[in-house]
Amino acid sequence: MATIHFLNVKDGDCSIIEHNSGNKTVIDVCNARLLEPAVEAIMAATAKSTRGINGNFQQKQYPVNPINYLRDRGIRSIFRYIQTHPDMDHMDGIESLFNAFSPTNFWDTANTKEMLASSWQSSPYREADWKFYKGLRDNDPDDEPNRLTLYSGARGKYYNQESDGGGGGDGLRILAPTKEHVTKANEIDEDYNRCSYVVLYQTNGHRIVFGGDSHDETWDHILAHHKADVTNIDLLVAPHHGRKSGRSYEFLDTLTPTLTFFGNARSEHLAYGAWRSRGLSIVTNNQANCMVVDASTNPMTLYVTHEHFARSVNSNTFYSNFFKGWHVGPITESLIP
Repeated sequence: MATIHFLNVKDGDCSIIEHNSGNKTVIDVCNARLLEPAVEAIMAATAKSTRGINGNFQQKQYPVNPINYLRDRGIRSIFRYIQTHPDMDHMDGIESLFNAFSPTNFWDTANTKEMLASSWQSSPYREADWKFYKGLRDNDPDDEPNRLTLYSGARGKYYNQESDGGGGGDGLRILAPTKEHVTKANEIDEDYNRCSYVVLYQTNGHRIVFGGDSHDETWDHILAHHKADVTNIDLLVAPHHGRKSGRSYEFLDTLTPTLTFFGNARSEHLAYGAWRSRGLSIVTNNQANCMVVDASTNPMTLYVTHEHFARSVNSNTFYSNFFKGWHVGPITESLIP
């Protein structure tokens, strides 16, 4: 059963796709730090006792650990891990995640980013994760995991082809980056957001776009070469976690997503206006904690892990043991006010 998870992981990104094939894809990771069991238990107890806050739902205070989240849902292996781009808020805990799940395939960009020793002074992130990532990036191609650097329009077995080369696979299409985007980042401005992956996931007639930290230049390319694929989509995982980033939001006029997922940031830093001015609905991690989407239904169905938010939208909510979340309802234009 195709299921999409958008996790509450502080100020970073982490998405999970459970494919109909049984394969599991993880896109980016954050907050995947293994703590002492006693500390984990205290944090979990605190989170449970304080959920149900009126007004500002304050779920940013109660992030999940992706490793524990995956294990709690019976997931023991990852078929592919996608590193959209080499920023630390998208790879916080990557070493622990790989040690726990040993992904078979590793999607990366052909970037040449380096980090200075001074970068770690007062940083919330760990140099060990950067070094681990660099080890993966600079490995011999024959080493495990299987490292792929894919570009817009790429086709290959399992991600968008069956084992016999026919269409389908896990329904993943690469919309960006192009080789030019990567070259510019490496050789001109070291802005590695410009070479971020943007991935389209198609399943059961639904279209879901994972925006990474894509720039205007990326969207110019997507609208020029993949416009039909991204017109009137069902779900968008917002670029830059939904943060304002001095960018144009004209791409929303084509995508017109039925629902958009935002990550965490102070409200004044989120691009609410770009969506609200177009009458587009959003849900944030700060409201819902984690979002879980059943993509086997038509329309897709939304569950969240924060009961109070679910009840504020749907007074008849119920808890699903299968999805481990509270039922909000079918993802339609009227779901979220």
